[in-house]
Amino acid sequence: MAPEPYEIMGVLNVTPDSFSDGGEWFDRDEAVTHGLQLVADGATILDIGGESTRPHAVPVPEDEELRRTEPVVRVLARSRATVSIDTTKFAVAEAALDAGARYVNDVTAFREAPDMAGLVADRNARCCLMHMLGDPQTMQDSPRYADVVDDVKAFLTDRAEFAVREGIREDRIDVDPGIGFGKTLEHNLELLARTDEIVTLGFRVVIGVSRKSFIHKLADVPDPHDRVPGTIAANVIALERGARVFRVHDVAQASQALKVASATFQRDGA
Repeated sequence: MAPEPYEIMGVLNVTPDSFSDGGEWFDRDEAVTHGLQLVADGATILDIGGESTRPHAVPVPEDEELRRTEPVVRVLARSRATVSIDTTKFAVAEAALDAGARYVNDVTAFREAPDMAGLVADRNARCCLMHMLGDPQTMQDSPRYADVVDDVKAFLTDRAEFAVREGIREDRIDVDPGIGFGKTLEHNLELLARTDEIVTLGFRVVIGVSRKSFIHKLADVPDPHDRVPGTIAANVIALERGARVFRVHDVAQASQALKVASATFQRDGA
């Protein structure tokens, strides 16, 4: 069977306060067990984060983020998945890469720690550059754009050019439009509907819609754990429009849906 034309990035938050799974995998052993289950369910990337980036989240001290993430990265780097570190801090990224991570997912796109780009280049790691308006404490305070897709494209182009100047190969760069990061419901829907325009930048597009509040706003689903159907719908739309990496909490369900959608889309294009 031909390899899938996409990858699933499993979310592993080693935090007490993430918006949908805070505290569930805060224990180190439980985090490792869950990470291995995500791989068994179909994740080819494990995105390990030790600091919540939900709206109004309180920053985590560097030493605490290191304590949360490095031991989990070190164990899961021995799995068959690529381990990603979800961080904005140079020291946390460096420790994770030393422990076996091969991907750095930075929601600030190297704005918070510009030297992290050179680190990624030196280690020949992959990276994801995400668009966020402001920071987690301010990003949902009346976000405004002239045209959200054009503005996000311009930002991602600028940050990718910075990454290349710092030595990262273009084929090691993924981009993420940042669904829910400084966006209204209408902004999120516009970005999903026009994902194909983000794809024209020439980088793999990462979509992170899993369990997010826009699904609640559309379908009245208060509990994030009940937003799997909405997550699947958004991911299938993004797949059809060219997205190739899907960041999700519920890997087994996402994997099944994307396999069916991908097979159908490939047949349509045959």
